[in-house]
Amino acid sequence: MKITKKITLMVLLVAVFGHVSSYAYSPEELKKDCKKPRFTDFTLAPYSAADNNQIPAEATFSFKVSAWTDPSTIKVTAKGQEIPFTVESNSTFHKVNSKLPATLNGEFVRLNVYADAVLGCDSSTGWLIKIAQASH
Repeated sequence: MKITKKITLMVLLVAVFGHVSSYAYSPEELKKDCKKPRFTDFTLAPYSAADNNQIPAEATFSFKVSAWTDPSTIKVTAKGQEIPFTVESNSTFHKVNSKLPATLNGEFVRLNVYADAVLGCDSSTGWLIKIAQASH
Protein backbone atom coordinates (compact mmCIF):
# COMPACT_ATOMS: atom_id res chain seq x y z
CA MET A 1 0.00 0.00 0.00
CA LYS A 2 2.81 2.43 0.83
CA ILE A 3 4.42 1.81 -2.55
CA THR A 4 1.17 2.66 -4.33
CA LYS A 5 0.94 5.97 -2.43
CA LYS A 6 4.56 6.82 -3.31
CA ILE A 7 4.01 6.00 -6.97
CA THR A 8 0.80 8.02 -7.01
CA LEU A 9 2.60 10.96 -5.39
CA MET A 10 5.47 10.74 -7.90
CA VAL A 11 3.08 10.60 -10.85
CA LEU A 12 1.20 13.57 -9.48
CA LEU A 13 4.41 15.59 -8.99
CA VAL A 14 5.63 14.78 -12.49
CA ALA A 15 2.24 15.76 -13.92
CA VAL A 16 2.19 19.09 -12.09
CA PHE A 17 5.84 20.11 -12.42
CA GLY A 18 6.28 18.61 -15.86
CA HIS A 19 3.86 21.19 -17.27
CA VAL A 20 5.22 24.23 -15.44
CA SER A 21 7.71 24.94 -18.21
CA SER A 22 4.87 25.16 -20.72
CA TYR A 23 3.57 28.23 -18.89
CA ALA A 24 6.90 30.07 -18.96
CA TYR A 25 7.98 32.17 -21.95
CA SER A 26 11.24 31.41 -23.68
CA PRO A 27 13.16 34.32 -25.25
CA GLU A 28 11.98 33.17 -28.68
CA GLU A 29 8.34 33.23 -27.55
CA LEU A 30 8.74 36.72 -26.08
CA LYS A 31 10.16 37.98 -29.40
CA LYS A 32 7.27 36.34 -31.26
CA ASP A 33 4.67 37.98 -29.00
CA CYS A 34 6.50 41.32 -28.74
CA LYS A 35 4.86 44.32 -30.41
CA LYS A 36 7.50 46.14 -32.44
CA PRO A 37 7.86 49.90 -32.02
CA ARG A 38 5.73 51.80 -34.53
CA PHE A 39 6.83 55.17 -35.95
CA THR A 40 4.14 57.63 -37.07
CA ASP A 41 3.36 61.30 -37.73
CA PHE A 42 6.69 62.33 -39.26
CA THR A 43 6.32 66.10 -39.75
CA LEU A 44 8.63 66.66 -42.74
CA ALA A 45 7.48 65.85 -46.27
CA PRO A 46 9.48 62.87 -47.58
CA TYR A 47 11.15 63.53 -50.94
CA SER A 48 9.14 62.88 -54.09
CA ALA A 49 10.77 63.15 -57.53
CA ALA A 50 7.44 64.22 -59.00
CA ASP A 51 7.17 67.17 -56.60
CA ASN A 52 10.92 67.79 -56.16
CA ASN A 53 10.04 69.05 -52.68
CA GLN A 54 12.83 70.41 -50.50
CA ILE A 55 13.00 70.86 -46.75
CA PRO A 56 14.36 74.17 -45.43
CA ALA A 57 17.91 73.95 -44.04
CA GLU A 58 18.06 73.29 -40.29
CA ALA A 59 14.31 72.60 -40.13
CA THR A 60 12.82 71.17 -36.96
CA PHE A 61 10.94 67.91 -37.17
CA SER A 62 9.16 65.38 -34.98
CA PHE A 63 7.63 61.93 -35.09
CA LYS A 64 5.81 59.67 -32.67
CA VAL A 65 6.82 56.24 -31.41
CA SER A 66 4.39 53.79 -29.85
CA ALA A 67 4.04 53.70 -26.06
CA TRP A 68 5.42 50.15 -25.74
CA THR A 69 8.80 51.47 -26.93
CA ASP A 70 11.68 51.90 -24.48
CA PRO A 71 12.44 55.61 -25.04
CA SER A 72 16.05 55.20 -23.85
CA THR A 73 16.77 53.06 -26.94
CA ILE A 74 15.60 55.53 -29.59
CA LYS A 75 18.30 56.53 -32.09
CA VAL A 76 18.08 59.09 -34.91
CA THR A 77 20.84 59.20 -37.53
CA ALA A 78 21.55 60.74 -40.92
CA LYS A 79 24.57 60.03 -43.12
CA GLY A 80 26.21 58.09 -40.28
CA GLN A 81 25.96 60.84 -37.70
CA GLU A 82 23.71 60.77 -34.66
CA ILE A 83 21.20 63.59 -34.50
CA PRO A 84 20.37 64.95 -31.04
CA PHE A 85 16.72 64.92 -29.99
CA THR A 86 14.38 65.26 -27.04
CA VAL A 87 11.54 62.93 -26.07
CA GLU A 88 8.18 63.88 -24.59
CA SER A 89 6.33 60.83 -23.26
CA ASN A 90 2.74 60.20 -22.26
CA SER A 91 0.63 57.07 -21.82
CA THR A 92 -0.08 56.60 -25.55
CA PHE A 93 3.17 57.55 -27.35
CA HIS A 94 6.63 59.11 -27.18
CA LYS A 95 7.10 62.26 -29.26
CA VAL A 96 10.63 62.77 -30.60
CA ASN A 97 11.62 66.38 -31.44
CA SER A 98 14.78 67.31 -33.33
CA LYS A 99 16.41 69.68 -35.81
CA LEU A 100 18.31 68.97 -39.02
CA PRO A 101 22.06 69.60 -38.55
CA ALA A 102 23.55 72.55 -40.47
CA THR A 103 26.10 70.16 -42.03
CA LEU A 104 23.37 68.52 -44.12
CA ASN A 105 22.37 71.56 -46.19
CA GLY A 106 21.76 71.05 -49.91
CA GLU A 107 21.78 67.24 -49.76
CA PHE A 108 19.58 64.21 -50.14
CA VAL A 109 19.42 62.61 -46.71
CA ARG A 110 17.80 59.53 -45.29
CA LEU A 111 16.77 60.07 -41.69
CA ASN A 112 16.99 56.70 -39.96
CA VAL A 113 15.23 55.91 -36.68
CA TYR A 114 15.59 52.84 -34.49
CA ALA A 115 14.08 51.73 -31.17
CA ASP A 116 13.58 48.68 -28.94
CA ALA A 117 10.25 47.68 -27.48
CA VAL A 118 10.01 47.17 -23.72
CA LEU A 119 9.78 43.39 -24.29
CA GLY A 120 12.97 43.34 -26.37
CA CYS A 121 12.05 43.26 -30.06
CA ASP A 122 13.11 46.21 -32.21
CA SER A 123 12.09 48.15 -35.27
CA SER A 124 13.53 50.78 -37.58
CA THR A 125 12.40 52.96 -40.43
CA GLY A 126 13.48 56.07 -42.24
CA TRP A 127 12.47 58.87 -44.55
CA LEU A 128 14.30 60.25 -47.60
CA ILE A 129 14.33 64.03 -47.66
CA LYS A 130 15.99 66.67 -49.82
CA ILE A 131 17.35 69.58 -47.84
CA ALA A 132 17.53 72.98 -49.54
CA GLN A 133 20.83 74.84 -49.67
CA ALA A 134 21.02 77.38 -46.86
CA SER A 135 21.22 80.95 -48.05
CA HIS A 136 24.17 82.83 -46.57
